[in-house]
Amino acid sequence: MSLYQDKKTKKWCYRLSKYVNGKQVQKHSKWYDLKKEAKEAEKEYLKSINENNSSDEEITFKDVWESYIDFKKDKLKITSYNAILNKGIHYESLYNIKMINFDINVFNNWKRYINKQDFSTTHKNNLYKCLRSILRYSEKYLDIKVNTLLNKMTNFNNPNELKKEMNFFTYDEFKSFISVEEDLTYKTFFEVLYYCGLRQGEIQALTWKDITFVNDNEVLVKINKTLTSKIKGKKYVILPPKTKSSYRTLPVKNKQLISDLKLLKERCQKLYGFSEEWFVFGNVYPLADTTIQTRKNKNCKLAGVKRIRIHDFRHSCASLLINKGASVALVSKYLGHSDIATTLNIYSHMFKSELQDIAEELKDL
Repeated sequence: MSLYQDKKTKKWCYRLSKYVNGKQVQKHSKWYDLKKEAKEAEKEYLKSINENNSSDEEITFKDVWESYIDFKKDKLKITSYNAILNKGIHYESLYNIKMINFDINVFNNWKRYINKQDFSTTHKNNLYKCLRSILRYSEKYLDIKVNTLLNKMTNFNNPNELKKEMNFFTYDEFKSFISVEEDLTYKTFFEVLYYCGLRQGEIQALTWKDITFVNDNEVLVKINKTLTSKIKGKKYVILPPKTKSSYRTLPVKNKQLISDLKLLKERCQKLYGFSEEWFVFGNVYPLADTTIQTRKNKNCKLAGVKRIRIHDFRHSCASLLINKGASVALVSKYLGHSDIATTLNIYSHMFKSELQDIAEELKDL
């Protein structure tokens, strides 16, 4: 269920997809001059269906779920929409529940089922928040009364759950890790991850057009897109960065990294059909997720260092910056966080020594 605007006429219409008696009812409205008019007409149409259809009692949670994901399809980034779709498997136990019978007992049974799964409390609560969103949608757009139920529902809480320790490489561990890598492409890839703190999608999406060699002592790395291979039916998709703050240009002055980037580009330029649009890591096609994981795990084993995730290279970069005296604001900007609060939430424990130093400075004033 969504509003659409005709690019030529600038008029609005609504398209509706609603399940009644197990069958999908589709409606394409007439065109309206104003978005407000189309939205109001959409609500009236939904209301008329509910009032005139005595079989609304047959609407199941699955009907609502399918209407909900149809509604969300053109309102979210493809990655966010895909994330919602992936949650669907966790609601399958609710599919056959008629919405007229969806009460707190149904919810608590689902909650017990989810609690038995080997999920973190954070993941469980993400499923809970999505379920609430689905129910709110049914109230607002399908006139299914669930407000009383929503007021009774509670989130997941596990006071005994231990917070997972953050994994990252110290500088010495990284030097051991990178020392066993003999392939220039992968060596440079892991160096960019470590020294620039990029997200995996950001580094996979880098093209030579994003790399500017200012001089022998400085390179600029421009982050303006991200890549995902988690969209069903697509080998990979290039998307805008995660947030507005993720757009950033990082100055690189590490001599080894500059040297490796230059050498890597020189090699790529010798290949037939070279283009600035080629991926820095992978050429015509980006490095695949599985290839990256395999290489990383192999190097960890060869170097005799702990195995960390690709995302933990980002944490390693943050640790390096903080140990070198970078402020919270600088770390936040460098990593492309949406705000400083995000940085503090993740890395506040790393700033502990700095806070102690400040306390020492203030104690005698």
